[in-house]
Amino acid sequence: MLETVGVAVDDALLADWEARVRRVRAALGWPDGALVARAHRSGASLALAAPLDQLLTATEVDEWALSSALVARGGADAFGVLHAPGHAAAWDEDSALHTLRAFAAAERNPDLIDFVLAAEAHGLTVLIDEEVVSLGVGAGSRRWPLAQLPKPAGIDWSVLHDAPIALVTGSNGKTTTTRLIAAALRAHGRSVAYTCTDGVFVGAAALAAGDYSGPAGARTALRAEGVDAAVLETARGGLLRRGLAVRHADVAVVTNVSDDHFGEYGVHDLDDLAAVKLSVARALDEDGVLVLNAGDAQLVRTAARASGRLAWFALDLDRALAQARAGEPSCGARDGRLILRVDEAEHDLGAIAAMPLSFGGVARYNVANLAAAALAAHALGVAPRTLRELFARFGAAREDNPGRLQHWSVGGIEVFVDYAHNPDGLRGLLELATHGRRGRLGLLLGQAGNREDAEIRELAAVAAAFAPEQVVLKDIPGFLRGRADGEVPAILRRELVERGVAAERIVLELDEFEAVRRAFGWARAGDLLVLPVHGNAIKPRVAALLDTLQAGGWQAGEPLPIAEATAPAG
Repeated sequence: MLETVGVAVDDALLADWEARVRRVRAALGWPDGALVARAHRSGASLALAAPLDQLLTATEVDEWALSSALVARGGADAFGVLHAPGHAAAWDEDSALHTLRAFAAAERNPDLIDFVLAAEAHGLTVLIDEEVVSLGVGAGSRRWPLAQLPKPAGIDWSVLHDAPIALVTGSNGKTTTTRLIAAALRAHGRSVAYTCTDGVFVGAAALAAGDYSGPAGARTALRAEGVDAAVLETARGGLLRRGLAVRHADVAVVTNVSDDHFGEYGVHDLDDLAAVKLSVARALDEDGVLVLNAGDAQLVRTAARASGRLAWFALDLDRALAQARAGEPSCGARDGRLILRVDEAEHDLGAIAAMPLSFGGVARYNVANLAAAALAAHALGVAPRTLRELFARFGAAREDNPGRLQHWSVGGIEVFVDYAHNPDGLRGLLELATHGRRGRLGLLLGQAGNREDAEIRELAAVAAAFAPEQVVLKDIPGFLRGRADGEVPAILRRELVERGVAAERIVLELDEFEAVRRAFGWARAGDLLVLPVHGNAIKPRVAALLDTLQAGGWQAGEPLPIAEATAPAG
């Protein structure tokens, strides 16, 4: 897929792009397939279907068709650096076809086509990257070099098999829901790999650290030795940049859809974003289950067009039941208890207030995550009794859900650490943290650079509504996304002041870890610190700092230990 940048898009240009793509496809001998020319507020998304062994060539075709259409209408060559001799010439179609034929011939791999068709005939997951192709999942997986694929007749298909796969997406709650489903499958006796924005894990062992909520993380998890189930966090960015990691899944969960990431890849409103999130349903097998939030009006509207098996969750069980069609599973709260309803039978999963993840029932968004996970896990074969036992303990230990809604009482200060990364997430965190608040509120605030200014301002507006006495503004390491150092904090600061937060209450500390220390330097006994922490390398350092302070009996107002002393070993 190609996104136009700095190009004036009209119907004539899109028609010209499409005509050029069709001519090239015919010249290369490709079959007819889908063409998508979708105009949107900031330009257009241009995509074409191509043979599996010609995808890199297809990107060249896509770029050439647009740039040559622009040159033909007398416009500047928007892609000059991509043209001959290294790429197809935008100004000469005959020359371009010569180049594109050479690309196609070099990339062509008929063995790959035969290999994939045979794998799909056997119902196996196929994972392809730049060097390796694998079949099956975990314990039933084997891999081969892309350039040395065996003939299907030479493969011992009896040793290959798949495993249950769950996909989890949404604007908020993805990682918590992913971890809950993975924990439920482990309690059920499975060896589970899962991916999230913190890494790739098998049990407590990390196979990779960082944001692995895209296809690369999925391949690592699904190829992990010995696993027999996988739960894959599937983020918007990975879906839009690289598509679905797998073609087959047993369960897909969409937690919610809220204002976030507008302006990228043609996503400009909730309808666009909901369509992206619901694309996970395309991977579901015929008997797969799509788990949806009945309390999310946008999802309810968009899902009205969905076919197949659905399951619904909500904070209120009656709301989930109202949305569910006859026989569809549902889960939600009733009379303070979490109820799972399947095949007209109701299963009591326990008192919500006693579930550690619910913080006494106050963390409503975690109640929704528990309900979503219950439906997904049950669809994968986990018994209600196992879920009830798991939910009674999950979240009591810090290692259950690191970096997500964790609480410390340190030196007379109440501290909440979370990933809250958008307005809805921050609002939910602050509502929970300030429930019954007595002391002053100190807040850490930052945002990734790949948000529109309006989204950044909305985050500040949410913060201002809770009247913080101190706001420490930060950058997020690795997430500037083209913005200059301090650019996002400057936008946040302006909006905070406009919303009534006194300028002297706003502090700038771009380094995220130092921003946390700055907040502790301000706090005194009785205060509340709310710390959304985002950097993957920073989260364990913050947890280590808090554990150190708590273990050492630190009191508010005392000097903090030096930063190096709080860094985790290794």
